Amino acid sequence: MLFGTAGLGKHISGCIVFEETLFEKSSTGAPLCDLLKKEGIAIGIKLDKGQAPISGAAPEETSTEGLDGLAKRCQEAYKAGARFSKWRAVIIINQVTGAPTQLAIDEQVRGLARYASICQDNGLVPIVEPEVLMDGTHPIEVSAEVTQRVWAAQVKALADHHILLEGCLLKPNMVRAGEKCPTPSSIEDIAKWTVKVLSNTIPPAIPGINFLSGGMSEEDATLALNAINSVPSKKPWTLSFSYGRALQVSVIKLWAGLDANVPKAQAALLARAQANGAAEQGKYVAGTVAGEGSKQSTFEAKYTY
Repeated sequence: MLFGTAGLGKHISGCIVFEETLFEKSSTGAPLCDLLKKEGIAIGIKLDKGQAPISGAAPEETSTEGLDGLAKRCQEAYKAGARFSKWRAVIIINQVTGAPTQLAIDEQVRGLARYASICQDNGLVPIVEPEVLMDGTHPIEVSAEVTQRVWAAQVKALADHHILLEGCLLKPNMVRAGEKCPTPSSIEDIAKWTVKVLSNTIPPAIPGINFLSGGMSEEDATLALNAINSVPSKKPWTLSFSYGRALQVSVIKLWAGLDANVPKAQAALLARAQANGAAEQGKYVAGTVAGEGSKQSTFEAKYTY
């Protein structure tokens, strides 16, 4: 349903799939990703193998698994049509346990840099995803301080591994207060703090920043991206989106697993994708797209995939 949406390539330039999806076939017997190629959508592959606890760090802190055999998997993915990749590393904030520890930050950013190096050696453009989770009660100022430390460490790790910055993308969190903070972040504050931390850490050589939605509703994720692109400051990167849940909530509700609902579900996907395209230019008008689940939070504590 998603891949077969006619016209999706006008608003979506790339799609990240799991390894199983890369090699899966549609009901017609053709490779499922051929539907994306038909729309001119580049195919990306998720290469990390999830999170594992770090001994000696704060409770719940993790490192990302999947480096063993990664070069071979990159080669296989390239042969199957993938041209970019992504690797998610999770950083938690917990003011009680002292997370994030420097140990956890170092472990995660080095793993991301090593992954990026292997991908570039094998023809894939790496998306580097150091995600500071929004679980917690902390205010936006704490999120900004932690995010700045993580992004600064990530840039250094990329430099240490001699990554071609022009040949990679960043998929970070937006800077906002913890989900249970008594004072939630306004869209304007999210935009202000996110651009401030980007300006303090990310070199202009990295061409694209593709934000994750981090559990925001579809509408809020679009509004936040629009506000970020509307901040009156120099922004030498393309500030765009790499949303999963924030593209699909309304679509899935409308579809409900029924073939008869596919056309209206695909129309909802196109509408939200177009809205995010407008937000990338700072031209989205609030409420323009009002899907069935557009204001539903997609937050999940300790989110994994």
